[in-house]
Amino acid sequence: MPFRVVFVCSGNTCRSPMAAALFQERIKEHASLREGEVEVTSAGLDALEGEPAADGAVRALRSVNVSLADHTATRFGEKHMDFDLILTMTEAHKARILMAYPEVAAKVYTLKEYAGLDGSRDIADPFLQGDEVYLATMREIDQAVTKAAARLATALAGRDDSKRGEPSP
Repeated sequence: MPFRVVFVCSGNTCRSPMAAALFQERIKEHASLREGEVEVTSAGLDALEGEPAADGAVRALRSVNVSLADHTATRFGEKHMDFDLILTMTEAHKARILMAYPEVAAKVYTLKEYAGLDGSRDIADPFLQGDEVYLATMREIDQAVTKAAARLATALAGRDDSKRGEPSP
């Protein structure tokens, strides 16, 4: 069974789909991770099911040859409770999840917290702002997911083969 990661924001049209797509690219860079060992998705606390990714997010990722063409928004909920790692875009998202699902506290982090980055743990919402804001947000997310992917790869590589697929990081 793969190690499952869900990225969470508000509407699941900007930050969390960008984070999931970039994280998927970054985990490919780690030779210690086997094909299919990590499953990555995204969801939004206030998502309208089926909404496409925001145009600005699509353009920002296209600039680095990553596609969001097939993305549709998914609402975060009970179906995500068995994921191994829940990474939010802000402290407020994390707090909302912990208020609704306190039993998952050990596996909920802001993305920047899990990545070990200093400073604010929030990634600002670029929704309905210009392409430059989306590009800046994408770069901020990419910096965090690069470090998060390295942390996860190290954690998963540290487990013996009989335990691969079981949650721990």
